[in-house]
Amino acid sequence: MAKSIHQAPITYPKTLIIGVNAPYNKTGYIESYFEEFKNLVKSSNTPYEDALFIKLREIDPAYFFTKGKREEIKALCDKLEIKQIVVSEPLSPQQARNLEDLLNVVVFDRTDLILDIFEQSAITAEGKTQVAIARFQHEKTRLAGQGKLLEQQPGVVGMRGGSGETQKEKEKRFIEDKIRRAKQSIEQMQKIRATQRKQRLAKEIPHFCLVGYTNAGKSTILNALTKSDVLAEDKLFATLDTTTRALFIDGKQKGVLLDTVGFIQQLPPKLIAAFKSTLSELHYADLLIQVIDLSDHNWESHIKVVHAILDDLEVAKPMLYVFNKADRVENLEALQPELERYQPHVIVSATSKNGLTPLINYLNNWQKK
Repeated sequence: MAKSIHQAPITYPKTLIIGVNAPYNKTGYIESYFEEFKNLVKSSNTPYEDALFIKLREIDPAYFFTKGKREEIKALCDKLEIKQIVVSEPLSPQQARNLEDLLNVVVFDRTDLILDIFEQSAITAEGKTQVAIARFQHEKTRLAGQGKLLEQQPGVVGMRGGSGETQKEKEKRFIEDKIRRAKQSIEQMQKIRATQRKQRLAKEIPHFCLVGYTNAGKSTILNALTKSDVLAEDKLFATLDTTTRALFIDGKQKGVLLDTVGFIQQLPPKLIAAFKSTLSELHYADLLIQVIDLSDHNWESHIKVVHAILDDLEVAKPMLYVFNKADRVENLEALQPELERYQPHVIVSATSKNGLTPLINYLNNWQKK
């Protein structure tokens, strides 16, 4: 059974969250990275007893944490009677299992955390199926790391796998069957999406796709420009499903506006792979509108994350940089030299229609090349 961070209401196991400044993390403002991690935990609806933030100079291949840090974590777990910990970084199956044995707690890593949020946020059948595929693939990875424990279990004669099939092989086959059926469902949904896309493209209407880091304000902008009511919460991954709305400016349709799932650094590859069918819409965009939260100190790192994922998806389209939440920036003029490196760009505040005027004017004057 898959581990789930989200527990039943009323009672929660005592939880410790651990934010890690790892040697591979090139984030300019680690405090913002830790704050993002806390927001991930909040988005998963997981209350926690305490938060520990540590810096690692090296990664222990067996435990992830070095010996001194392990002792620090264990002492805190014992003191607070912790039952589960959530780590801000991805762990290997072996590392997670070793930590569980050492600390006598349940261990969740970054992949578990994000999968849990995605499972709670998925609304449509396609979104739920995509997340299910990612979950099954994650379970399969964890199963592959269980080593001799399952290998040594006796096989059962007469099963489809034949005489001597191990428990591990049966579990693996069961999960692979789930993945296969889920992918078949996605393929059927893709056919419907392709038909809808073909109808839109036949009308030669410009396609504007909103992309960007999670919680940058994409859905808020979509709602403001198209008078829609797409869920737009101050929450990471509030939107998973691609939403398409007609874009009218001064009573004339200028195109269609598509909202997509937000990106995040160290987004598990399983999730990127699962959402490739949805993100395939980006290949048909006439213009990518990258929304950036200018009030976040790591906004330039967020741009790099978005570019890296788009490169991985092999999406190369014209892009407009939309620097959002300008109303939260104390000294906007000081940022101007850095913003000039990203062209073309507009500076907006999605909290009011007047604040979106630069973006509206840009799209109204936009011409397909």
